[in-house]
Amino acid sequence: EESLVESGGGLVQPGGSLRLSCAASGFTFRKSPMTWVRQAPGKGLEWVSVINDGGSSTSYTDSVKGRFTISRDNAKNMLYLQMISLKPDDTAVYYCAKWPGGTIADVNARYREYDFWGRGTQVTVSS
Repeated sequence: EESLVESGGGLVQPGGSLRLSCAASGFTFRKSPMTWVRQAPGKGLEWVSVINDGGSSTSYTDSVKGRFTISRDNAKNMLYLQMISLKPDDTAVYYCAKWPGGTIADVNARYREYDFWGRGTQVTVSS
């Protein structure tokens, strides 16, 4: 059975840092492009970052560029998101997910019909 388990969220002050982890199982992780997606209170899903299967290529949504770093360890079936200089607008439930296909231009729309989610991990940035 395919599984994604997020962890590492918590309450941090603005300007703080946090590292999220995602443990994957039940599929060939090393061949799967992976993403982080978040949902802020009262908002829709927002794609945050993607990493290719080998970990050599990454992309980010504009609001997190320069602050977030996505990485993976294929030997451990783990995906990570290192977040620094956190802002209150980063407050959201963060999910790891498979790439839904298509391009970055339509990724948010595609995730509205995506059906493989973990529980997510809550990140709250507040003073």
